[in-house]
Amino acid sequence: MEAEEKLTIKSFVNKVLGGTAQGIIIALIPNAVLSAILGYFDHIDFINMIIQGAVIFQLATPLILGSLIAKKFDLDPMKMMITGGAAFVGSGVIKFSEESGAYIGAGTGDVINIMVTASVAVLLLMFIDNKFGSTSIIALPIVVGIGAGIIGMLTYPFITQITFKLGDLINTFTELQPPLMAILISMSFATLIISPITTVGIGLAIGLNGVSAGAAAMGVAATTYVLIVNCWKVNESGVTLAIALGGMKMMMPNLFKYPIILLPALSTAIVSGLATALIGVAGTPESSGFGLVGLVGPLASLDAGLNIVLVLIAWVVIPLASALIFSFLFEKVLHLYDREEVFKYQG
Repeated sequence: MEAEEKLTIKSFVNKVLGGTAQGIIIALIPNAVLSAILGYFDHIDFINMIIQGAVIFQLATPLILGSLIAKKFDLDPMKMMITGGAAFVGSGVIKFSEESGAYIGAGTGDVINIMVTASVAVLLLMFIDNKFGSTSIIALPIVVGIGAGIIGMLTYPFITQITFKLGDLINTFTELQPPLMAILISMSFATLIISPITTVGIGLAIGLNGVSAGAAAMGVAATTYVLIVNCWKVNESGVTLAIALGGMKMMMPNLFKYPIILLPALSTAIVSGLATALIGVAGTPESSGFGLVGLVGPLASLDAGLNIVLVLIAWVVIPLASALIFSFLFEKVLHLYDREEVFKYQG
């Protein structure tokens, strides 16, 4: 490793989280923005090509995350790309299909496993250092790139079980009475959206539908509003804009360093989730993990029969008002935190 600083477990984890937060924005924002804007014109060949390009770019999420994690450790360009390549191999974004006999790419890969694989690659590079000498350009891609990638492929089935187990837990909430169900699901997704867990993956995996899907999307929206409200004057405008466009996961380092940021998010999710049940905000498995991104959540509830006035009340008035009130209450009245500190972008 080129950096001279002495690493601790805490600083190592913070570097991994910081690189992941930056990478998620770069990797996911283009598709989130372009698909939302251009989706209505996808019957035009060139527009459709742009949309396809954004999806293909999103497939490079593990490569981008791995490379930026390596950059946090001040690794040189070759080692950065080796780390990115290893993360790509271990992410699960590309799988071999026995049926078609081809490699098929889909999604973004498992973010937790990307972080694990990249961490293994970084540790191997730190351990090997310059021991391979002039053969590094040949040996390192094989030993670290493929070696760490294979470790990632081996851990992938176990790491992804975290998502499935969480999905099973959330699925039990659907058996409860609608108000309680909506509150618990909304709180769950409000938390998950700023964690390494994919909300879209969970929503699809357990097939959330109707009000349960609406509550899940509302939980994502609740956290989005809270982050926008608290980041508005604390961070550069680009950070707040990225969050508004779907980059809530860029606040992962803040969550791990200052878990109290969940307090206004969960409080807003409770109010918004209850309103979801009372108003009858519905959604689909596909919309459950998106929230406000691309207006997927609001449009799904509109398609489900909710009139435009109730859509605006449910998706704008209630969660935004709640975010403003709870943020003011917890910071200015109860003095539980200082937004200048806990909501300052850590990536």
